[in-house]
Amino acid sequence: MIYLDYSATTKTSDEVLDTFVKCSKEFIGNPNSLHELGVKSKNMIDSASKQIANLLNIKETEIIYTSGASESNNLAIKGICEKYKNRGKHIITTPLEHSSIYGPIDYLKLNGYSVDYVKLDSNGQVDLENLKKLIREDTILVSVCAVNSEIGILQPIEEIAKIVKEYPKCFFHSDMTQAIGKISVDISNIDLVSFSAHKFYGIKGVGVLVKKEKIELTPLIHGGKSTTIYRSGTPCLPLIVSISKALRLALENINNKEKYVNELNVYLKNKLKEYEMVKINSNDSCIPHILNISILGVKPETMLHSLESRNVYVSTQSACSDNNAKSKAVYALTNDERRANSSIRISLSHLTTKEELDDFITSFDKCYKELTCLR
Repeated sequence: MIYLDYSATTKTSDEVLDTFVKCSKEFIGNPNSLHELGVKSKNMIDSASKQIANLLNIKETEIIYTSGASESNNLAIKGICEKYKNRGKHIITTPLEHSSIYGPIDYLKLNGYSVDYVKLDSNGQVDLENLKKLIREDTILVSVCAVNSEIGILQPIEEIAKIVKEYPKCFFHSDMTQAIGKISVDISNIDLVSFSAHKFYGIKGVGVLVKKEKIELTPLIHGGKSTTIYRSGTPCLPLIVSISKALRLALENINNKEKYVNELNVYLKNKLKEYEMVKINSNDSCIPHILNISILGVKPETMLHSLESRNVYVSTQSACSDNNAKSKAVYALTNDERRANSSIRISLSHLTTKEELDDFITSFDKCYKELTCLR
């Protein structure tokens, strides 16, 4: 099997899984219970939170554990807009966001909020001057993903944060699901940050929303004591400890891992450029972990299933996108219907080998020749 869909999800590492099992067996007490078993469980959660805080250079009290990035995004967007709606009802975002950003924003639009989509430059990055023009007195939230999940475009997050900081009534949220654990990031100037464990070899079902200390939110889930007042429910100790472990492992030698993935990306890109009907959508502003291409005239799901028949796994759009064949992200970047209707995403990892890429190219070559001959 050749797995090249790491941006959709990653295989849980053995070390993380061992940690989950150990915690499940040895720490059975409810962390909110007052007896000895509960205290031991709470101490384990506190230790995990301390490690995450140290790794991300934040405060332990700024960590909210969630079921994943989708919940984190919903909590950030709905929580801010409900809590501070007296300040205004204007939101700014981009055409390159995940569906878990557009979902809550569309919900808020039904409740009187207005939304502007900031312009992108030729590389797909936020036009900073346009962003400045869009921010109004009633702008309550700017939400920009750090890395687009389909094409891999890396946004100038620090520059955006500086602009938003000039407006004290406005908050800056970034979905960093495709960034944290893959590239080095600085979140010190970002008000709210979302991410999920299963993108960096952790377990599915746990994520984090980092919420800076002085910011308040209206919770999505009310009732019951937890690790924070912003997300009720019995804390899942094994998942919390496992995401701490996964994050620590992901950040070890992260620069060397990124350098290696970049070498793989360049190698694969040069191989794919040899095909006449292949257009490379990912550009120099993208992280190396994602390589988005279009095979003109070939439906993406047709290429996906053709590769799958050879035990090769890629994806078309983000795994959470709707079934519309057209990639909104590719169209926003290229303004080309043909490319948007024929794109696939190849996502790489530091676990990917050059031998796997050679095998992928062999399979791709056969699929390409078969499918382009049928046009």
